[in-house]
Amino acid sequence: MDQAGDPQEAGGRLVVVGTPIGNLDDLSPRAAAALAAADLVAAEDTRRSRVLLERAGVRKPMVSYHDHNEAARTPELVARVAAGETVVLVTDAGTPGLADPGYRLVRAAVERGLVVESVPGPSAAVQALVVSGLPMDRFCFEGFLPRKAGARAQALAALADEPRTLVFYVTPHRAADDLAAMAAAFGPRPAALARELTKRHEEVWRGPLPELAARAAQGVRGELTLVVAGAPARSAEEPEPADLAERVRALIAAGEDKKGAIGRVAATTGVSRRAVYQAVLDAEQAGGTGGATGATLM
Repeated sequence: MDQAGDPQEAGGRLVVVGTPIGNLDDLSPRAAAALAAADLVAAEDTRRSRVLLERAGVRKPMVSYHDHNEAARTPELVARVAAGETVVLVTDAGTPGLADPGYRLVRAAVERGLVVESVPGPSAAVQALVVSGLPMDRFCFEGFLPRKAGARAQALAALADEPRTLVFYVTPHRAADDLAAMAAAFGPRPAALARELTKRHEEVWRGPLPELAARAAQGVRGELTLVVAGAPARSAEEPEPADLAERVRALIAAGEDKKGAIGRVAATTGVSRRAVYQAVLDAEQAGGTGGATGATLM
């Protein structure tokens, strides 16, 4: 017997609604209609979502549903859907479940055999990918990197050979460290850092990862999404000395001392510290005759 039969007859359903990531004009008519039809709106931040509902001319009962209460609140919301109510789930911006609360509630509703619907909406990950200028045919979404340096390095090492385009969310206060770590792990791959998508001050920085890391080290604000080219075809040869020196340069530009930068590049590439150090010396000597890299490393 179809487990969803009874809830369907009662009319109960969970509706996951995508909301604007900045520009409120991006709220779709279907999303507005879903909010208007809700018995209850579960929102990551009720104050922010109330502004959106007012924009749509909707007044509905609301409850908070965020990282700190989703475990306790999920059974309550599932019970309301099972009793025949329409519960709409929204987050502060974008699609619930993508680096935002939502997965736990959807999973619980599905396991209970309840009706789950989705109303498409904006996604910073997709918007950044579209404007990045990087391949879009195959990509993977990685969300936020771990906060701690060791865990972050492990996560990036696991992605070093990933051929698909990579999409990350980045917070402003961690942007310099995250991009420097990526430059060390991935080398000078093409990348695009999208800032304040759909908002008044939207802009996209495009360039090699070390260049973006150096820019981020000067400070960056707003909502950030980073798109990075996938790994090139794997070569049995170790990185070229110029590539090693460029990775060290990116870390130094982000604020790391030379010794630490050399050690980190050696660890992420599998090249000996001596070889990395020699690559840096060679780059510095070349810079002394007019090369830009040496001047940055000195």
